[in-house]
Amino acid sequence: MAKVVLENVTKRFDDVVAVQNVNLEIKDQEFMVLVGPSGCGKTTTLRMVAGLEEISEGKIYIGDRLINDVPPKDRDIAMVFQNYALYPHMKVYDNMAFGLKLHKIPKKEIAERVNDTANTLGLTKFLDRYPKQLSGGQKQRVAVGRAIVRRPSVFLMDEPLSNLDAKLRVQMRAELQRLHRTLKATVIYVTHDQVEAMTLGQRVSVILNGELQQVDAPLTVYSKPKNSFVAGFIGSPPMNFINGTVLKKDDSLYVFECESFKMDVPAEVGYLLSDYVGKQAVFGIRPENIWDIPSSNWIDKRFILEGTVDFREIIGSETYLYVHVGKVPLVARVGGMCDVKTGSKFEVGINLNKLHFFDPVSQIAII
Repeated sequence: MAKVVLENVTKRFDDVVAVQNVNLEIKDQEFMVLVGPSGCGKTTTLRMVAGLEEISEGKIYIGDRLINDVPPKDRDIAMVFQNYALYPHMKVYDNMAFGLKLHKIPKKEIAERVNDTANTLGLTKFLDRYPKQLSGGQKQRVAVGRAIVRRPSVFLMDEPLSNLDAKLRVQMRAELQRLHRTLKATVIYVTHDQVEAMTLGQRVSVILNGELQQVDAPLTVYSKPKNSFVAGFIGSPPMNFINGTVLKKDDSLYVFECESFKMDVPAEVGYLLSDYVGKQAVFGIRPENIWDIPSSNWIDKRFILEGTVDFREIIGSETYLYVHVGKVPLVARVGGMCDVKTGSKFEVGINLNKLHFFDPVSQIAII
């Protein structure tokens, strides 16, 4: 296996910049996920690594080898696509063996590789079947198996689970994690699904408009987003954002004020707002850090809001409440046994240790 390095990589389609000045290092044996909304440039980035798109500017290395001008077939990569791309007239065995035959691998070695991979993926009993005789999950495992038998330096996966139903996606995520541990492979995985990104990635690269926004471990991206886009994109339901003004209460205490409420900002982080006194800022709080008063064992009494419940989503172990505090909408994640009625008044408390603030213009995190 090998590391992959992108240096100042840019891709233009005429006047449209699809990928802009990307600098990224995927470590040897790392599972890196590229995540972002549709059209953000993540698949284009993957296709440049694969050699399916020409690089407009920059350099790409696999290991120590510059691959800008290396044909796709010579890059020592294997790619798994969103559609399974199986040959319908070939049985599973032949689908998995086809690439090895093109590379003139001896028949005995082909049989060993295919049988070993089929055993790993639970496909042994399906080797004599045609793709039309397989379920969606089985087809996807064949597509993954076809990549594995190649034993490439790098696996490239472009939304490989998006055609599967919810249950199969969960199963295949677990399967991919297990395979990565077994193969110790370098994987670059593209998805728009933040759950997949957080579940699979050892690190996550969040992309918007062709630019890297943040590259970090999943929990770091979640708990310490670098800007409001990352904060809103990662997490479900997304972070609550409230526009308001920063005021100074005394020498060491700052206050955030919006049209519906005021709150004291804890002194241990409030000093970071010193440059925003009298200016606009965006306050962010995740739904799980808004607690319902009745079912909480303890609550920070410094800040309690009363709102009106607009809607609720009952998940089972928890409930999402969509509340209006004055004109400000909030989503709170509360206990599953919280049986509040739509239209009723409801008190929630804010976890003051989990506040986020963002610059309203640059969107960069202040706290």
